Amino acid sequence: MNLIDMIDFPNNLRDLKESELERLVDEVREFVIDSVSSTGGHLASSLGVVELTVALHYVFDTPNDRLVWDVGHQSYPHKILTGRKSGMQSVRKVGGMAGFPTRDESPYDTFGVGHAGTSLSAAVGMALGLRGRDTRVVAVIGDGALSAGMAFEALNHAGSCETLPLTIVLNDNRMSISPAVGGLNDHLESLVRRWRHETKVPVSTLFETLGLDYVGPVDGHDIPTLLAALGDARTRTRPHVIHVVTKKGNGYRPAELDPVAYHGPSPFRPETGLVRQRGGKLTYSQVFGQWLCDSAATDERIFGITPAMSEGSCLTEFERRYPDRYIDVGIAEQHAVTLAAGLAVEGMRPVVAIYSTFLQRGYDQLIHDVALQNLPVLFALDRAGIAGGDGATHLGAFDIAALRCVPNMVIMTPSDEKECYRMLNTGLAWPGPCAVRYPRATTGSEVIERTTETLPLGRGLVCRVSGKQGGERVAFLAFGPLLAVAMEVAKEIDATVVDMRFVKPLDEDLLMTVANEHEVIVTIEEGTVIGGAGAACAERIAAEGWAVRMLRLGLPDEFVQHGERSELLRLSGLGVAGVRQAVLAFTEEVDVLDEV
Repeated sequence: MNLIDMIDFPNNLRDLKESELERLVDEVREFVIDSVSSTGGHLASSLGVVELTVALHYVFDTPNDRLVWDVGHQSYPHKILTGRKSGMQSVRKVGGMAGFPTRDESPYDTFGVGHAGTSLSAAVGMALGLRGRDTRVVAVIGDGALSAGMAFEALNHAGSCETLPLTIVLNDNRMSISPAVGGLNDHLESLVRRWRHETKVPVSTLFETLGLDYVGPVDGHDIPTLLAALGDARTRTRPHVIHVVTKKGNGYRPAELDPVAYHGPSPFRPETGLVRQRGGKLTYSQVFGQWLCDSAATDERIFGITPAMSEGSCLTEFERRYPDRYIDVGIAEQHAVTLAAGLAVEGMRPVVAIYSTFLQRGYDQLIHDVALQNLPVLFALDRAGIAGGDGATHLGAFDIAALRCVPNMVIMTPSDEKECYRMLNTGLAWPGPCAVRYPRATTGSEVIERTTETLPLGRGLVCRVSGKQGGERVAFLAFGPLLAVAMEVAKEIDATVVDMRFVKPLDEDLLMTVANEHEVIVTIEEGTVIGGAGAACAERIAAEGWAVRMLRLGLPDEFVQHGERSELLRLSGLGVAGVRQAVLAFTEEVDVLDEV
């Protein structure tokens, strides 16, 4: 019988002999590979911490001892050992397990995560709340996540605490999604280099300088060494750091050779490691990547900036072609935004390629450092709207509501790859801050139509005019790719359709013309209804004192969970059937009210 079949929860794991743990490690690693090969998901990061995860649950009394993962990309072995083996076949699917630790899923997930750098602040707070109890808090943070500013804020706080039941495990694999960058990476590398060459020259680490005890480096794939280091940690009363060195993708050769490609692969054949190829349709991210390279070829002022998301934002070709104008700041979104502001002050044209969910972390910098000074920084907002398998932690629903209240901001919502390319041109030419938001989705085309054309600022486009038999009653105002849904429904009910293009500035003339000529206005967007683009339209119409019936369709006032994007749109009422039903029900309600 396999050992893994005997492990339902960590108390079963702690019944094993130490000599059996290596065998269990092999079985957990095989389970992870088999699971992810059929579902897709976070593979290389999970493979790198199998030994560490087994050792942590073996030494510490989880869940009484609190285990906090940073980001959670590496949490699959943790889920497998904490009663969720059977759920691995549903990971990242609608109704299935989340791809990240979440408190609703298990008491072993002591803090919900998904964004990098949060674990240490949470762990310090938890440890302060647990002082005086026989409970420890263990935070596991990667060297890439440690570049996040708030991680240093937490280290600064922890270092001032004389007694605190806190163990910080630094999982050093020289990676975030991409290879780690920056001076901190160089410092950790110097410590590992001394360790590997058995250099005994005393060195003061960054952590000791901040007031934390330091242990390591420790081989993160050697079970006896891990058990000894973690066992020692249980006896310490001062907050301390255990520097564990691991290899991302460890134990699966394809992932070891290319940990970036195997960070979050689609389903694949484990015996060959070949990732199944997707269709030939372009993604919006690919359109952006090509646009940036095309634009940089003719404008030497352009800089491409990413907070450790080069592959996801399709910046790898730009990095290859223009290395002097490519900047990966690591997981440091606040720095990325103000860095761009500094470049803009000196006449450069910075383009910040950032996921919608991560721009939230640089919101103060966007307002204070960019918009207040009206600087020409272009924000390419990837993953705007539903986040697919990444779920609620990566939900890009809030950017429109957050940005449209900021003075000087221009916000554009492309409905297809052609508009995306032109809007990026428009944003680059604009002398102030601008955002182009686009989803994690394919465009419907296999070819990028390159052009230098820009769009007239704040001007929408009428895409369909209703017929003569009462169809003029309803008009859709679409923001972004859901224009396609609006067009399909409009053909069935004979409605007008407008691609609004701009959330800010709104095309007020077109908006008021449409409102004057139609009885019902339907706005549709892949963003939160509260404060979104539809709200902007309603505010403008209300300001004129017009009594127009409005139906605002968008994402609900809740955190949309994980699953395939089209299915989540359907469940949110934004598929063709849902929109049709909502519009017909609304117009029927209007009829009843009119009769009354």
